[in-house]
Amino acid sequence: MKSGSKTIAIVLLLVGLLLVNYLASSIPVRIDATAESIYSLSDGTKRMLGKIEEPVTIDLYFSKDASGLPINYKNYAARVQEMLRQYVRASRGKLTLNVINPRLDTPDEEKATAAGLQQQVAQQGGEPFFFGLVVTQADQQKSVPAFTPQREQFLEYDLSKLIYSVQQLDKRKLGLITSLPLQGTSPQEMQMMMMMRRQPQPSQMVMEELAQSFAITTVEASATELPAGLDALFIAHPQNVSPKLQFAIDQFLLGGKPVFLAVDPSSQHFKRQSNPQQQMMGQGPQNVSSDLPTLLTAYGIQYDPQKVVGDLENATTVTTGGGGTARYPIWLSLRGKEAFNQKSLPTAQLNSAMFIESGSLAKREGADVTFTPLVETSAQAGDIASLMLQFAQPDDVAKQITPSGKKTIAAMVTGKLKTAFPNGAPADDKPADPTKPEEKKEEPKPAADSLKESKTSSTLFIIADTDWLFDDYSVRKYNFFGQTAAQPINDNLAFAANTVEFLGGSQDLISIRGKGSSLREFTVVRRMEAEAQKQYQAKLTQLDTDLQNVQKQLTELQGKKGEGNRLIATPEMAKAIENFQKQQAKIRGERREIRLKLRESIDALENKLLVINLLSTPLLVGLFGFWFYRSRKL
Repeated sequence: MKSGSKTIAIVLLLVGLLLVNYLASSIPVRIDATAESIYSLSDGTKRMLGKIEEPVTIDLYFSKDASGLPINYKNYAARVQEMLRQYVRASRGKLTLNVINPRLDTPDEEKATAAGLQQQVAQQGGEPFFFGLVVTQADQQKSVPAFTPQREQFLEYDLSKLIYSVQQLDKRKLGLITSLPLQGTSPQEMQMMMMMRRQPQPSQMVMEELAQSFAITTVEASATELPAGLDALFIAHPQNVSPKLQFAIDQFLLGGKPVFLAVDPSSQHFKRQSNPQQQMMGQGPQNVSSDLPTLLTAYGIQYDPQKVVGDLENATTVTTGGGGTARYPIWLSLRGKEAFNQKSLPTAQLNSAMFIESGSLAKREGADVTFTPLVETSAQAGDIASLMLQFAQPDDVAKQITPSGKKTIAAMVTGKLKTAFPNGAPADDKPADPTKPEEKKEEPKPAADSLKESKTSSTLFIIADTDWLFDDYSVRKYNFFGQTAAQPINDNLAFAANTVEFLGGSQDLISIRGKGSSLREFTVVRRMEAEAQKQYQAKLTQLDTDLQNVQKQLTELQGKKGEGNRLIATPEMAKAIENFQKQQAKIRGERREIRLKLRESIDALENKLLVINLLSTPLLVGLFGFWFYRSRKL
């Protein structure tokens, strides 16, 4: 082949490669080969995008030219940008994406600051940079002030939630059914409490958190129906709930609306209100537990309102009557990733929570629902009858607990639920009239319009404790220049806000699950490190002990002094000191060798991977060229 023909062939090859890349980027078809489909949009996101009526503008701000910008932020910015391009393609023209590089002292920087984006500084000496998002529809604007790679597994949910929320003009409506004074003492109860010389109960901070995102509507337990237009339902410690209201809750849940349900086998609030004198007069103890057995049984949930969970490993330290302290295993202080579901949006970012005399939940055998534990105890947990706690001391409680494995404190139940009222709405319970003869009750007739199972998929969040909602177990209040300030002592408030915010979104958002990260861990390397550590740790520990003993004996010998505060060095002592010094040097040398061996296998693997990465592409290209040459020759 002539040189001119070769040049033309090379040029045509380059042009062909460019055209192939262009066509590949233009075709709206992608193949996601990742294990958890992290580069694909969920069906819920696609449904949400299909419901957009007015155009939405997305402005992604990223200071790509900032000095000292870590590579993980650059990679994550490319990940966010590619994900947003998928949103634009799936929206069919309803979304517009603008990628902005807000350099210092430019109008773009002023726009980013005005939109509420926060500057970040990744490392010492680096320039501050923007990495945030602004979504606008008409005069509505929402933003992500600062992206962080640590939240990558929830990237799709955060983007979808932002696009969904910018379309909502009014606050969502949250129905509240509770026997607890979460909203504080009502005006009707205020006068009675003052007469009884009791302190009025202030509103709990959890309700203030919820009021920022929802318009809260209170529903009495004696009501027969739910108010119209509710987006979600919040039920805490339900007591004496009328059958008709239970039916309304059932139909609300089966209709596709989410429900937050907190029950409790032993409420501290009601235990404090119980009057021992009334019990001595035969009036019986006050009911401190709560349950909705008709609904929970129908939904495949197992819960015993007479049993409390104790955890020997996660017991809270409390002050006893004598001024001492003791570990109280039925007051749970849960911490770490083991306690919280890391793949669920409400709990993934939680680090600690406190639950007081909580119960446990489980899926009933044979139930056709998806039961996802969100909060669990350690394996050192067991059940104890709530009646046994009335006069028991903390130490006595611990002795009564027999560990039986992990217990689920909170769970998410999803799927097509069966109704708890197959015969329709229950009949009205009218009081009997003594002047009229007793009439035979008619069996309720099935209502033609009542749901027998979920329309699509129902979502029920359930937790077997209610005390965690109170300020006493979630914040520490103090006086700050005449104002009452509060400092969180755990993540209880965040847990409640996350859960209700998650449930209060559209069903499309609820269906989105957390995904994996694009940054994959070297699990083989981690396993090798653990095995090497296990192999050499025993010997390393023994050498450290021997070294400490030698150093101790050497110090004792060198510390023996005689008259005039001078060291008396006999030939025997001098020889012993010399031997100890040699042993000390030998042990330190062995320790260095062991620490080097800990890295040998890992370094060999890293070198092997490096060689493979460097040579794999040239080898593949060479093999292809050789095959092509042979094919042409034949």
